[in-house]
Amino acid sequence: MSTGEFSVSTGSRMEFVDITARLQKEVSRSGIENGVCYVYNPHTTAGLTVNEGADPAVRDDIVAVLQKVIPPNHPYRHMEGNSPAHIMASLMGSSVTVFIENSRLVLGTWQKIFFCEFDGPRSRKVIWKLL
Repeated sequence: MSTGEFSVSTGSRMEFVDITARLQKEVSRSGIENGVCYVYNPHTTAGLTVNEGADPAVRDDIVAVLQKVIPPNHPYRHMEGNSPAHIMASLMGSSVTVFIENSRLVLGTWQKIFFCEFDGPRSRKVIWKLL
């Protein structure tokens, strides 16, 4: 078993940050050949997802649709003004699980692991565990 965390800095209000290479580096360093990679985000206004990483337009499309589906001007009751970010984070989820085979994350040809910022810019952390 191996566990740790790393920081993710975001530069805009909503942003998808590819964290695949950072996680693969930890898998390679761990010596685990076959197992599971658990990734957890301990923030209530950010999420994690696995999706296409080859075309950045996909990330832009996801952000655009989330902004359309979750209106910023709804009469939210949460007083901090970031209720849309909380809702988006709930839709994305706070964790992802990826298998490890032959010391590599098992992802589809176009798949990447993304940290999803919905209340930035901020400095966040991601926690990972390899079994």
